Amino acid sequence: MIPSSAIARFPVAIIGAGPVGLAAAAHLLAKGEEPVVFEAGESVGAGVLAWGHVRLFSPWRYVVDGAAAALLAEAGWTAPEPEGYPTGREVVERYLAPLAALPALRPFVRLGARVEAVARDGFDKMKTDGRADAPFLLTVRAAAGREAPFLAKAVIDASGTTGTPNPLGAAGVPAIGERGLRGRVAYGIPDVRGVDRAAYAGKRVLVVGSGHSAFNALLDLVDLAAEAPGTAITWAIRRPADRLATLFGGGAGDALPARGALGERVRALVAAGRLRLVPGFRAARVTETAEGIVVAGEDEALPPVDRIVVATGFRPDLSLLAELRLDLDPAIESPAALGPLIDPNLHSCGTVPPHGEAELRQPEPGLYVVGMKSYGRAPTSLMLTGYEQVRSVACALTGDAAGAREVRLVLPETGVCSSGVLAERGVACCAADADTVADESAAAAGGCCAPATVEGAAGGCCGGSVPQVIQLTAAARGGCCS
Repeated sequence: MIPSSAIARFPVAIIGAGPVGLAAAAHLLAKGEEPVVFEAGESVGAGVLAWGHVRLFSPWRYVVDGAAAALLAEAGWTAPEPEGYPTGREVVERYLAPLAALPALRPFVRLGARVEAVARDGFDKMKTDGRADAPFLLTVRAAAGREAPFLAKAVIDASGTTGTPNPLGAAGVPAIGERGLRGRVAYGIPDVRGVDRAAYAGKRVLVVGSGHSAFNALLDLVDLAAEAPGTAITWAIRRPADRLATLFGGGAGDALPARGALGERVRALVAAGRLRLVPGFRAARVTETAEGIVVAGEDEALPPVDRIVVATGFRPDLSLLAELRLDLDPAIESPAALGPLIDPNLHSCGTVPPHGEAELRQPEPGLYVVGMKSYGRAPTSLMLTGYEQVRSVACALTGDAAGAREVRLVLPETGVCSSGVLAERGVACCAADADTVADESAAAAGGCCAPATVEGAAGGCCGGSVPQVIQLTAAARGGCCS
């Protein structure tokens, strides 16, 4: 048994060197705590680079964490133009990479280090006596394949969800035959005008999904079709034909002009016949034929295609936490206390109440799942929400109970619901993929979210101007946009 005095000197392990993981490290350093960040990729922000060609809807001023910015400023960092809109690659190259290279942070970032499992040292999930006094044991695999143990006094899982996309199959499992065609099925937003061009130019392509990730993929394919004759695009969505009113977003009334323009461009392409839209389609079977790949649903089969792009959202990989005691929402797979607050059947990003360490707490003391992964299958996670989560968690881990209870939201001056705060996976606030949401009314057109007010907050939370920084104590959390 390791003495508690020795465990107290162990570092806090952070899984993932994306925006939220590096922000967690910055907040811990600011509190005098030593972090160690494990990143499976060969560079920081590897998950962001997967969609590095995509331009964000939100400007730089909503992309940078406060504690991280303070570290960078001390080193003379020149911040990007706050109203500029970066691509995912620019976020990595101009923000995350300089942050990780700082002398204050560089010694604590380990690249090419995949966390395979997290457990309690000497205790499997069944054992209770003495469990809370044992350090966490991480099994870490280096790029060369060698495994090594690592002991930590706490674990912050900021590994995200982009590595585990939802399947093509409408039932939440891969469609029959889907696994066998992985070489011709892409998940997310492929770079069809860049590194992936050869796979799509002049090909028949099916895009499945109705969120802004699908919009980006469709628009890139349409641009490719103008350059490469023979490129044909079919777009299939699960939403039925009688529920298309909100499909393209808020248009000119959208709180984010860039996002509104995106939806309007897709709408115009459908109206002009340059995109064939197939509503009410639920993929069940994929078959490779001499004519091409045929995707069949409950009542119809689509024409043969050469490639499929699946943009139906993401889900958390919980396998590395299998030997820890978790309390998760049974549907969303988020921390149980957070689930009702973020359920996309009921909430858009702007109607999610502020939350922090208390809502993220697990039965395993010292374990926190944060950022996009904390939202489970819900598609409305905000980058700024992740930053606030790790600020609160860092306070809790360093004995600052008051700081952990206090929830500080750094918001656009227009308020939460009309803010256009960046969604962590590179899509905009309230850009829920309706294919994964039973009732998309929470993300209705005409703006980011439905208006609401906060008692005692000047100007209201969602309707009208609010202070740049809103501080809400735990007792007031339920009031914001609920």
